Amino acid sequence: MEKIKKLIEEINLRKPKNYEEMKIEQISEELHNIMKFEQNILKKINIFEKEYEDSDLIKYLKIICKNTIERETILIQEIYLKKIDSQYLNSK
Repeated sequence: MEKIKKLIEEINLRKPKNYEEMKIEQISEELHNIMKFEQNILKKINIFEKEYEDSDLIKYLKIICKNTIERETILIQEIYLKKIDSQYLNSK
């Protein structure tokens, strides 16, 4: 169970960056990073599911993962699209 708690900490420690100040290329890279982060976390969760069947802590872990990743992904997408609009579409 200690491993699960550490993974919860890892997820909670991930804080969004200031995407507004980044260039489009950097934001794109951040989007890739959050997807990789999600994949790694989900792999670990799958391992924990096999070890600790039907644990409430694992359910909680899944909720935290989903909410954290979703919130950051939406933020990145929003800023990314805004920057594309302002830099590429409005320049024509």
